[in-house]
Amino acid sequence: MLSIILCLGAGGLGSVFTTPAIGTWYTTLNKPVFSPPNFIFAPVWITLYILMAIAFYLVLINKSKDKKMAITFFLTQLILNVFWSIIFFGLHNPIFAFVEIIILWIAIFLTIKSFYKISRNASYLLIPYLLWVSFASVLNLSIVLLNP
Repeated sequence: MLSIILCLGAGGLGSVFTTPAIGTWYTTLNKPVFSPPNFIFAPVWITLYILMAIAFYLVLINKSKDKKMAITFFLTQLILNVFWSIIFFGLHNPIFAFVEIIILWIAIFLTIKSFYKISRNASYLLIPYLLWVSFASVLNLSIVLLNP
């Protein structure tokens, strides 16, 4: 239960900054042709937060001694996830958001690596998240380049 509340709570907090900007500031940006329609983002993120919660739960219930570092990596990437929304949508700063999303990507990678030592299934559940953040990174960089 804690893992669901934590992950969906992070998503909810990020959406506080994202939602108001979608219909205003974000619509004014030049976006690449591969940018998905806005209605795609919410269901994708909800799915990813649920997968994150399940993965985190699998690690939390495991008796591994490596658990502390894995939990630290997970919580770090979750905080970075929220901050990306604040920086990109709240502060309207795609350049700084791009720098931050690279750090987020590294944190997710380290989380997957540390989860793998504890629960392979937990690490596998985070792969779609890493792939989506990889895509989001390219999208973020494209927005930077298309909006000088």
